[in-house]
Amino acid sequence: MPDLGACYKKSGQCLFTVWAPFLKALSLHLTGKNDIFLPMAMDAKGFWSIDVLQAPPGTRYTFRFEDGKDRPDPASFDQPEDIFGASCVVDHSAFWWQDDDWKSPQLEEMVFYELHVGAFTPLGTFEAIIERLDDLKDLGVNALELMPVAQFPGKRGWGYDGVFPYAVQHSYGGPAGLKALVNACHLKGMAVVLDVVYNHFGPEGNILAEFMPCFNEKYQTPWGMAINFDGPDSWGVRNFLIQNALYWFRHYHVDALRLDAVHGMHDMSAKHFLKELCEEISLFPRKVYLIAESDLNDVRAIGPFDKGGWGLDAQWNDDFHHALHALLTNERQGYYGDFGKVAHLAKAQKEGFVYSWDYSSFRRRFHGSSSSEVSAKHFIVYSQNHDQIGNRLKGERLSGLISFEGLKLAAAAVLLSPYIPLIFMGEEYAEDSPFLYFMDFKSQELLQAVREGRKKEFSRFQWKEEPVDPHEETAFLRSRIDWGRRIEEKGAVMLSFYQKLIRLRKSVDALAHPDKERLKVRTDEALRVLTVIRWFKESLVCVVMNFNSAEIQLTSGALLPGDWNKILDSSDTQWLGPGNINPGVITTPVKNLVFKPQSCVVFEKISGGARNSLQTR
Repeated sequence: MPDLGACYKKSGQCLFTVWAPFLKALSLHLTGKNDIFLPMAMDAKGFWSIDVLQAPPGTRYTFRFEDGKDRPDPASFDQPEDIFGASCVVDHSAFWWQDDDWKSPQLEEMVFYELHVGAFTPLGTFEAIIERLDDLKDLGVNALELMPVAQFPGKRGWGYDGVFPYAVQHSYGGPAGLKALVNACHLKGMAVVLDVVYNHFGPEGNILAEFMPCFNEKYQTPWGMAINFDGPDSWGVRNFLIQNALYWFRHYHVDALRLDAVHGMHDMSAKHFLKELCEEISLFPRKVYLIAESDLNDVRAIGPFDKGGWGLDAQWNDDFHHALHALLTNERQGYYGDFGKVAHLAKAQKEGFVYSWDYSSFRRRFHGSSSSEVSAKHFIVYSQNHDQIGNRLKGERLSGLISFEGLKLAAAAVLLSPYIPLIFMGEEYAEDSPFLYFMDFKSQELLQAVREGRKKEFSRFQWKEEPVDPHEETAFLRSRIDWGRRIEEKGAVMLSFYQKLIRLRKSVDALAHPDKERLKVRTDEALRVLTVIRWFKESLVCVVMNFNSAEIQLTSGALLPGDWNKILDSSDTQWLGPGNINPGVITTPVKNLVFKPQSCVVFEKISGGARNSLQTR
């Protein structure tokens, strides 16, 4: 298939290609002081193209239809004048990359940090993020995950309403800004993950349907008509998105793509679009990753090709989040009604999915498939992310819902789990500003539809208050994180606590290897305690998590016989906790061990080795 968009060659020469199989005529309109109209030719597959000798970088252009109106390029690489303006020629070879020796961390070695470019710094640009990379590296992060940066309406938004999948949001810094950020991350040893949206296109400024049959009316999604993955002429739509994925890897050097809401991709083809995408990506000359967001609990998404899977490298695990959130907050509205027991988090720790063809009262049906045989490296877990915060009525973070002790417990549950952890921006220092949904649509009809849609969504959680208007600029401004809180007492202590957890995760063998096979869980539902035992070779660790709001005592039976070093206790005074009387070194058996309310204590075996200790059980 030909490369889409304005592919600049050299010496001013540029090849323009667009797929528009049902148009009868199309012209390239080079805009400027002297408008130039050049008729394009269509091949047998519906690709229109023209090779122009003088269209240097920066040239503005549109496509002129038979009706005499112009449209931007659906595969535009840059939209300097927002979504309604002309497209712009970009020379992707002009950027000076310095990452020739770059080798991404393995997926299972990553610690993700999700951020929104506009809300991460006061300037809200790629360049401003670069100035904060050392802070993230000091935290222990080695994978920066960006919420969508494809061009969307206006100057503020989450990015999930993008209408130019190949263009980089100009207000963030455009193509050069994103490349500079990726380059800087690689020089500091950090991978870059980009969130892309292949389940729907944004409603405002969407010109894609005027070029190609991109929608399939057979299916509906929460965002309107579904993308055409299996209808007539769907091959060209699939090609448009597959080329887009390769485009980010090739021209922007990103290391992974996070695919938004793949449950919104309706495809009854013999080869699902995601499988075809994985097959194409596997041919890329360096190792890159595809990560799914899905609420289906369907292991096919991350299953290997030879077992009927689609081959994605990993997926977000909402069940882990819901189980942890319900235990910490005692919320039972909406989908949290399916959770709330220690056993739910125990199953998430041991298997991955909590609902593996179990009855869901929220869905009123059986839900999910078993992930017990799926490797831990295929799951990404979190206590917070943009969705779980921003889709609340008030956009509250956990810091606005639970105690400081509970925040430390949440961090330990995620960062000491057998899965790949994700931190949402500001979480590491207990940021308490909300993260609200915000957008900048111009259409009043769309604005009203968004407002009504969110009210309907909130009603499922029995939230009765009036939500913040997402179009008001204050919704965006209130969502910016406050870097000054990192140096205030509680913020600084929480930051140190996160750093400690990440160091333990990387330095203790039993914690450093995502592995569900070398893991045992024990629960005490009455006491609301979860104990997780993990081992690797001679390393053995016992993590005790107390979700009780009261102090509890356990016998030393929680620990295997031998000598144990207490390597972390979230209730210690150095973490602004109430203090604990348990000694730093414990030789079992002892009468009782004390666990403060909502605390996490980590013990590491000193003597005997993991293999010998486990054999004595």
